[in-house]
Amino acid sequence: MKLRTLKFKSVKSTNDIAHKLIKKKKIRPTIILSEKQTKGRGTMGKKWISKKGNLFLTIFFDMNKKKVDFKKFAVLNAYLLKSILVKKFSNKIKIKWPNDLLFEGKKICGILQETVINAEKKFLIIGIGINTNLEPKNNSFLSTSLKHITKKNVDNKKLFIMIKKSYEKFLLKTNRNTFLELKKFTKKL
Repeated sequence: MKLRTLKFKSVKSTNDIAHKLIKKKKIRPTIILSEKQTKGRGTMGKKWISKKGNLFLTIFFDMNKKKVDFKKFAVLNAYLLKSILVKKFSNKIKIKWPNDLLFEGKKICGILQETVINAEKKFLIIGIGINTNLEPKNNSFLSTSLKHITKKNVDNKKLFIMIKKSYEKFLLKTNRNTFLELKKFTKKL
């Protein structure tokens, strides 16, 4: 499944852009990328610190024909992103359920999953924030960056393309594969 790409310099939240597009019935499966978020969100109303230099994106698509439900997608998204980051950066990246990726106990990636219903269709919105080059200071938890792990600047464009291609392959399978089949697939990416 091809994802339409929308790129921005700065937005309040990439998930907010997805909500607006769905309300306007611009519902083609889409991936939204922004260099900066001014009001990035985490789970349970927490703030996601979104400094320019890190990677912020949102993917949204229609859930009506998918064989797995919202809660199972939360598991699959974590596995999929872990698979991508482990392959490229470090096999020490672990999942902190349900929505974070950690390196040595420090947060490196957050995933915010939301659903919205419009015109009798249910859409899944997956917000992803990855600390690629900067380590935001947060009083709630320790964070690190991919740059800290590799000692090299991370090319956000290349990582974005990897994530986009992986999700395109993955989403092709979500209409016909079971949760267990999809879980195996995410680990092979």
